[in-house]
Amino acid sequence: MALIQVLCFGEALVDRLGPQADYLGGAPANGACALARLGTPVAWLGRLGNDAIGKRFAELFAARGVNTAGLQLDRERPSRVVLVQRDATGERAFAGFAGDRGLGFADQAVDRRALAAAVEPAFGSAQWLLVGTLALASPASSEALTWLLQWAKTAGVALAVDVNWRPTFWDSASPPESGPPPAAIARIRPLLEQAALIKCAAEEARWLFGSQDPAVISAALSQRPDVVVSDGANPLRWCWGGQAGSLEAFAAAVLDTTGAGDAFTAGLLHRLCGQPELLQSELMGAGSVADVRETMRFASACGALVCEGEGAIDPQPTEAAVGAFLNGRPG
Repeated sequence: MALIQVLCFGEALVDRLGPQADYLGGAPANGACALARLGTPVAWLGRLGNDAIGKRFAELFAARGVNTAGLQLDRERPSRVVLVQRDATGERAFAGFAGDRGLGFADQAVDRRALAAAVEPAFGSAQWLLVGTLALASPASSEALTWLLQWAKTAGVALAVDVNWRPTFWDSASPPESGPPPAAIARIRPLLEQAALIKCAAEEARWLFGSQDPAVISAALSQRPDVVVSDGANPLRWCWGGQAGSLEAFAAAVLDTTGAGDAFTAGLLHRLCGQPELLQSELMGAGSVADVRETMRFASACGALVCEGEGAIDPQPTEAAVGAFLNGRPG
């Protein structure tokens, strides 16, 4: 069995796009499934309800080959259902939740001790820990994440943060388009200060750093992380090893943008696992700059291909499908 290279921690849930349109999702679960389909050995760490959704995820993870040693089942709290609104362009907004029985959702109640018992003996080989910010919104999951971050630091596992700001997870009454309040920013900031790699959307960059320039974001953090800023159909921008770069968005027949960013991040980590020397290259030569650009093209193709199907997980591409998509497209 291949040694696990990436750990994905956080929520797994159902995106409900309509009465007959439930899709398995959640950024960390999406990332784990996308990495597995690309061929990177990956584990998902988190908590699901002991219910039909939890069973569907267990079957999905098994089919994809995602390691589930860190999957916890909650006998009291249900798996989360997110109500999603999608416009004519395929863009989506989160409009609340369904299924809560008064105790909250399973993903809010990750047990730190059970997490440690799963992680410590099994995952020291990992190169990357991928997390978002949503676990910080609930006390138990925040405690579990805090432990996991300390373990990763001690074990030498690099931290990748995909910001994935979703206000309704923090306050169900918040408008879906609202940015993080000061209290949330204060909780998110220490996470960003440990990251080796930060991926965020342009509006998240403006909310958290007052700028969507990746170089400004990297310079604002003492560890000088590599930073990638996505902006929908506008060019992707990055600051990598101190070098700035950008890439025009690929044309795609957009049906549903759900999970495109998660597929992008998975594509990025998949390539970094194959070329770990690209992380934090202090003095990047021409070859390294070209390799970073090709990595961004690969990751962007992963995101574009997901946009052409419904749901976040089913349309995720194999490495061969990404290669076919990129074949003939200018670099």
